[in-house]
Amino acid sequence: MKKHPILNGEQIKHKIRRIAYQIYESNIDEKEVIIAGIANNGFELAKKLEKELKQISPLAISLCKVEIDKKNPLGEVRTSLSSDEYQNKSIILVDDVLNSGTTLIYGVRHFLEVPLKQFRTAVLVDRNHKKYPVKADFKGLSLSTSLSETVKVSLEKNNERVELS
Repeated sequence: MKKHPILNGEQIKHKIRRIAYQIYESNIDEKEVIIAGIANNGFELAKKLEKELKQISPLAISLCKVEIDKKNPLGEVRTSLSSDEYQNKSIILVDDVLNSGTTLIYGVRHFLEVPLKQFRTAVLVDRNHKKYPVKADFKGLSLSTSLSETVKVSLEKNNERVELS
């Protein structure tokens, strides 16, 4: 299947910077924000957002890795931070691509088990094919695709790209 480039490395950097500014603006009155990235690419994107936020804002940023079994999303969701560490804080749940919304909605469900100050979601690409009523509060790109098409995100250093196949 032929791959069509959607975003190159420079364009991805611009999208990440814009998302970081949006996160900062929506948390301007906060002292700390938790950036929770869904393993694997969501966590890589979260690390890039953390780095950008540290450059543009005085916010204390805590990074959290979220592990969800995508084949069994009803299973246990594991996080690198305990619920005490994110309770009553502002959380941004990050993933690379919002496809059907399954991964994001189960991630949201996990974090809603404790009281939070604010909860938002961020994705690099929103495919507009939702199975669940979940939306990305911050998104780099909205992309209308057919259900048979696949969006691939690579966040490898010196080889960042988004492709449609």
